[in-house]
Amino acid sequence: MSHSDAAVSIPPAAPEEPAYVIAASASQIELAPRTLKHDDTFAVFDAHGDAVPGLASNHGVFHRDTRHLSLFFLTIDGVRPLLLSSTVRDDNATLACDLTNPDLPGGGGEGLLHDLIHIRRSRFLYRAACHECLAVRNFDVAARSIVIGLEFAADFADLFEVRGAKRVRHGTLAAPQVEGGRVRLAYTGLDGLVRETRLAFEPAPAELSCERALYRIRLAPGETFAVYVEISCAPGARSASARHGFRAALRNQRRELRERLSQRVAVTSSNHHFNEGLRRASSDLNMLITETPEGAYPYAGVPWFSTVFGRDALVTGFETLWLDASIARGVLLHLAANQATGFDAEADAEPGKILHEVRFGEMAEVGEVPFRRYYGSVDSTPLFVMLAGAYFERTGDLSTTRILWPAVSAALDWIADHGDRDGDGFLEYGRRRADGLVNQGWKDSHDSIFHADGRLARGPIALVEVQGYAYAAWRAGALLARVLGEGQLTAAWHARAERLRAAFDAAFFDEALGTYVLALDGEKRPCRVRASNAGHALFSGIAMPHRAPRVAAALMARNSFSGWGVRTLSAGEVRFNPMSYHNGSVWPHDNAVIALGLAQYGFRAEAARLFEGLFRASVYFDLRRIPELFCGFARQRSQGPVAYPVACTPQAWAAAAPLAMLQAALGLGFDIAERKVVFDRPTLPDFIDTLELRGLTLGDGALDVRLERIGANAALSVLSRRGDLGLKMEA
Repeated sequence: MSHSDAAVSIPPAAPEEPAYVIAASASQIELAPRTLKHDDTFAVFDAHGDAVPGLASNHGVFHRDTRHLSLFFLTIDGVRPLLLSSTVRDDNATLACDLTNPDLPGGGGEGLLHDLIHIRRSRFLYRAACHECLAVRNFDVAARSIVIGLEFAADFADLFEVRGAKRVRHGTLAAPQVEGGRVRLAYTGLDGLVRETRLAFEPAPAELSCERALYRIRLAPGETFAVYVEISCAPGARSASARHGFRAALRNQRRELRERLSQRVAVTSSNHHFNEGLRRASSDLNMLITETPEGAYPYAGVPWFSTVFGRDALVTGFETLWLDASIARGVLLHLAANQATGFDAEADAEPGKILHEVRFGEMAEVGEVPFRRYYGSVDSTPLFVMLAGAYFERTGDLSTTRILWPAVSAALDWIADHGDRDGDGFLEYGRRRADGLVNQGWKDSHDSIFHADGRLARGPIALVEVQGYAYAAWRAGALLARVLGEGQLTAAWHARAERLRAAFDAAFFDEALGTYVLALDGEKRPCRVRASNAGHALFSGIAMPHRAPRVAAALMARNSFSGWGVRTLSAGEVRFNPMSYHNGSVWPHDNAVIALGLAQYGFRAEAARLFEGLFRASVYFDLRRIPELFCGFARQRSQGPVAYPVACTPQAWAAAAPLAMLQAALGLGFDIAERKVVFDRPTLPDFIDTLELRGLTLGDGALDVRLERIGANAALSVLSRRGDLGLKMEA
């Protein structure tokens, strides 16, 4: 993927692998994390609501790639309470943890039996602060005296350090400040920046130090005592009152969530489980979206990738374009504003190139990792142009298209010049910085691109899917040139696309494999490997129509399709490992892209099988939350999919995958010239009998429609219509 793999290693690393890439030592499934995020802040807690150091090294509150709270631990009379339940609300707004007391000895022989004191922790993030209300209630028939303790600490560790990187030097911790009901913890990094954590407690504790708050409480029968805690990660973010700050922030957070949902198509079906999954997917997207100066931008995922990634956001923009075009607009405008304008080998930057990753932590600022503003991906740039064209076709938004045009032109110049390393017409990659990413497609593990005998490919490497993206980018550029009056470019760019398509067919299709090869290496030798990448050639449209049946058959063969989804690598390949990151696992976004491609070439039944597989898998995931990836073991009767231990959840392009698959099943599109919503041979999978879409918009018009499955087909009816918007259905 686009993320320096799943975790960070301890040097020395393997020669082909940067020092910040390894597998993690702790499984996220084993730890059952509870995750929250708002804008540039995210938090990971355990089921108790605690942040505990040790095995779960990713626990804590993080802001802009720095951990501002590394320990947060609740006790009652010095011991940990018992867990009753723990859940994140369906809208991801709050984490609620219900706890109770164990048997407590008490002083003077007076003990406290278990389950008499109830503790409810309600917590959320908003604008660089973590807010909590801790409500303690006595359910005993007698008054009780207890001590509630909250231990806390801030290590100000860089995110890459939390992931396992070893650092020789650190900055300086400031002396803690304790005053009234407030504590200030601060750190000055090697980059000269002061990072601080401010904790506010209301009411003030009976005892407060730089590491612990103690409340000595006496509760009458039925009485409740509430404590409000505010943990601020940015200067000026704290409230005058923790209690008032909690209430105001919660009110504002929920209002923002409602406003965002109001822009989105509402989807409901006859299947309760599917509805739950879609609600979670929509909530996860809401949580991951961060407001930038240019608009809404979906951060890639939590915990490791809660920042701007170009490729991930662009794919998410494609997946959600039919549902909420504002996401694609925000992605395009933000990436255009941060497009490379010059050469910088340290950042793998060249004029016109689109961002891969941005980091704000100390290690990035001082150059210990290369990702401060990093451009080391080969596919972000063509995907940017592709999405710009698709956004216009979806919305007809000329004003935004005009703003994007200089960035589109510069991106196409990069594809033609710097992206083609050897002048053969194909788009290739090779890192400029010694510790940059070795592989710069979406499968960016060091061992993900190889030959049939297992030898790793040497660059510059031309990936199969990237040539498709380049083809679609030239076609999108030609479309935008025409609508913006740059007609002299339209024919030239169309011709360039067709030349690329012909060359691609000759170089990448392998008759013996029955599909496209994975890549061409630096000597133009094909990597004769069956991989899911070939399915992206259907998505981009570069595949010749007569090749599509064999590509579809290869993707759906038993060694590729696990029953849950298409594996990243076919089970017959020498490096196949269903537990690997990219060499045999199943990635939901990958399958969504493949499903869109299959539907585009008329393989609706195959697309429906992918949709069904992902839906059946989703019911086994905690909170119905689809993870970044899962293992590629074959589907077994009465068993769920095997989880991948360090998969990010939530992950933007995984959350959006079922939305894209639904679009593929419905053949849903938009004709801006005729002002019509188009359903091309719509079908409903066998787990959905009826489906309603409310708020399908085009311009100032909107439609509410209902589809009903009738055998292999779907009958469609219009429930309501607003404005001058028509409907076209292809039988």
